[in-house]
Amino acid sequence: MIQGQIQAAHKNGAYLLRLVGDVRVTLCATFDDFLDKMFGDPNFASVNIDLCHAEGIDSTSLGLLAKLAIQAQQRFDLKPVIFSSNASITRILDSMGFDSVFDIRPYSPAQETAVEALPQVNLSEGEVCKKIVEAHRILMGMNDDNSAKFRDLIEVLESQCPSD
Repeated sequence: MIQGQIQAAHKNGAYLLRLVGDVRVTLCATFDDFLDKMFGDPNFASVNIDLCHAEGIDSTSLGLLAKLAIQAQQRFDLKPVIFSSNASITRILDSMGFDSVFDIRPYSPAQETAVEALPQVNLSEGEVCKKIVEAHRILMGMNDDNSAKFRDLIEVLESQCPSD
């Protein structure tokens, strides 16, 4: 698998976020930092997520995608679009209940957009652990199935997170 990367582009408040390769927990600080900057943009108008270049995506990254969708809905009354042409990733999205917070489209975006890789953001082990817990709590809150899937993991993570 290709190492994961998060790429982005924006123009006039319209954002495109592209996840490439195997997107894992190591990118959670970069992903979360991008969300803060995007939602802090006074011109923010929309966000599309392109997963067509993703080979894999872990539960922490899924939790951050859910965070994006929930914030877009609560703050801007917006339902983001996810483009996913990979059947296995689309199955994961469906199994997590993402169809309730995203408009999921089974094809690539209409036009290719020039994107740039987001700079890597590094945090302490304790800060990363807190972000992992937050991402999984968001997933748990989406539906009862997710709550059951991640309850034990959250308990273990919380008991093992170092304090900074």
